[in-house]
Amino acid sequence: MSGHTENTITVDAPFDLVWDITNDIENWPQLFTEYSSLEVLSREGDTTAFRLTMYPDDNGKVWSWISERTVDRANRVVRARRIETGPFAHMNILWEYTELPGGTQMRWTQDFAMKPDAPVDDEWMTDNINRNSRTQMALIRDRIEQVARERQNAPLPS
Repeated sequence: MSGHTENTITVDAPFDLVWDITNDIENWPQLFTEYSSLEVLSREGDTTAFRLTMYPDDNGKVWSWISERTVDRANRVVRARRIETGPFAHMNILWEYTELPGGTQMRWTQDFAMKPDAPVDDEWMTDNINRNSRTQMALIRDRIEQVARERQNAPLPS
């Protein structure tokens, strides 16, 4: 079996702002509430390898892994995969951005499978990722919209 999630949200902000903020991975610990740190390991063209570390879970366990992501601004997509998979047999992620009259739509798709000895199964992880993605997307939307409002209200240089 395997897991699949797809979550979408519309951000009332221009594409360039949404893209720039969500793809500034060094700032992810300030953008996402679940990540305590991010360390860039390498960059080659549009592909970045990095270590992501979460805050401790309810049992005090700190989860950390290495991922690789490739940005394609021209096609408005980002493809990522876990290199150091941890409890996952595999984890592939696709972020898609679409300009709409009311802003920018972000769609996050995750395809994965848990290892047989993982502490949870695919169904549990699907529910967890869906719940968490919706929470994080709403927080990110609110943060980006705040930046958009601040920029819109900023005084013009004289």
